[in-house]
Amino acid sequence: MTKAVYAGTFDPVTFGHLDIISRGAEVFDELVVTTTDNINKEPLFKLDERLAMLREVLDSRPGIEVLPFNGLLVNFALEVGAQVLLRGLRAAADFDYEFEMGLMNRELAPQIETIFFLTRPQYMFVSSQLIKEIAMKGGDVSPFVPPAVQDAIILKLGRRATGK
Repeated sequence: MTKAVYAGTFDPVTFGHLDIISRGAEVFDELVVTTTDNINKEPLFKLDERLAMLREVLDSRPGIEVLPFNGLLVNFALEVGAQVLLRGLRAAADFDYEFEMGLMNRELAPQIETIFFLTRPQYMFVSSQLIKEIAMKGGDVSPFVPPAVQDAIILKLGRRATGK
């Protein structure tokens, strides 16, 4: 059985993330979706809120588990028995960062492979950062996130996140 880990900040989770998760669940026997507090980012949602959103939108799908992690991702992957780190690529800028991280992870844990899934074209421009900016300025984020996530954004930011 092949187990993969798909990590992200998921602040908030988007349809682009969910596409990678769905496709990963088709390829791997088990998929662990994980998030952590990222010292390089100031999230809108706290860790427990992001985990709750992920669990709600994934709705206990078979073969997918949502867990938090601390420390190095490769150490977490080893702890949960994963052989693969799944990463999504939107554009060339993503590739440069992900390639560097993949090589470092291989150095730290050579037994774990990094596999990249290319995004679907309709999600190339979708990022959590852009979703937050749109919501904070009163735009409609419903084309980019599931209803439960839009509801969480509205609760966090107030009515201005509805675009109305």
